[in-house]
Amino acid sequence: MFICRQFLQIGTIAFFLTGCASAPPSGSHPQDQTPPQRPSGGAPIRIGPAKPPAEPPAALTPGGQLRPEALAYARQLADERALPLDRVTAALADSRYNATVARLIAPSPPGRKIWRSWLTYRARFVEPKRIGWGVQFWQEHAALLNQAAQRYGVPASIIASIIGVETLYGRNMGNFRVLDALATLAFDYPDPNRPERADMFRGQLGDFITLALRGKLELEASGSYAGAIGMPQFMPGSIMRFAVDGDGDGHIDLTNSVADSVMSVGNFLVEHGWQRGLPVFAPVILPPDPSALASGGLEPTQTWSSLQAAGARLAPGASGNGWQDRPLGVVDLEEEARGTVQYRTATPNFFALTQYNRSYFYATAVADLAAALEQRMGR
Repeated sequence: MFICRQFLQIGTIAFFLTGCASAPPSGSHPQDQTPPQRPSGGAPIRIGPAKPPAEPPAALTPGGQLRPEALAYARQLADERALPLDRVTAALADSRYNATVARLIAPSPPGRKIWRSWLTYRARFVEPKRIGWGVQFWQEHAALLNQAAQRYGVPASIIASIIGVETLYGRNMGNFRVLDALATLAFDYPDPNRPERADMFRGQLGDFITLALRGKLELEASGSYAGAIGMPQFMPGSIMRFAVDGDGDGHIDLTNSVADSVMSVGNFLVEHGWQRGLPVFAPVILPPDPSALASGGLEPTQTWSSLQAAGARLAPGASGNGWQDRPLGVVDLEEEARGTVQYRTATPNFFALTQYNRSYFYATAVADLAAALEQRMGR
């Protein structure tokens, strides 16, 4: 699943499940909050007998009690968020362990090599059907996309591209029960060597329960196997922090409202460093071997002066367009099996896209799909 140097961000489609509203490490987006401390201690609360579920409970013991760690978590969440403890415990008691979720997010078996392939990845997103649906989406929602572009400075093509990459323009938003997915990953994360991942999912579970108990989400909401929701596949933490009411109805609905989804994508990118008027990639011809210029990180580490000193030059007929005085980064897009790498010069807007999904492949695919949409739209 992890075909890039960086983890895919939760809330986005995983490489081998394109269009399936899947994900890992993001909705956009587990990096947007500090997870709560690991709870501990406390006596079990008896929930009462229940009919045997199709899947075992995620937070209960076989005897129908909250697991001690789940109870401690519930008490901490209720205290920190001023939520009724009985409703928090009831939500946790209703969650079910999902073996498919655990399997999809588990690390690859030892010894299994997954080759990074930018060309294969790109072909799954920048392809005729997705481009055609993207043009249709743009034409149908042109006024809304233009409004978002004016408000946030994020081009219509970029917003449309993200929604296309994430969920095929809302055609596949995931059919996993979010409560089950997040509880499974919060209390039984399949890689014991990554406790920080379980902590992160406990943070997302807390945000989901908070939103649900405050009437902003349904406890029965569906989404990706990592808990991402709606057309733009926002994680609960991103819904809480970055989603906006685009249609003015007083409620944020990323599953049914295109306006809420479009405006929320624009707001997320601006909040993560998108700069109005900058391209995603600078028109630069890099030196023959720019590998030493590529840091592999999610922050730009070069300047136009440093790139020029290393032998870079402006592409023929290109202009500055404001990027020459901004931080820049050299992006390496690897074709590992062939031993080849494609390099591009990225502006701060590229790195804003990597905050949506922490992957060079993802951010570049979004930019390339956006360019294809612009070409088809005659922009």
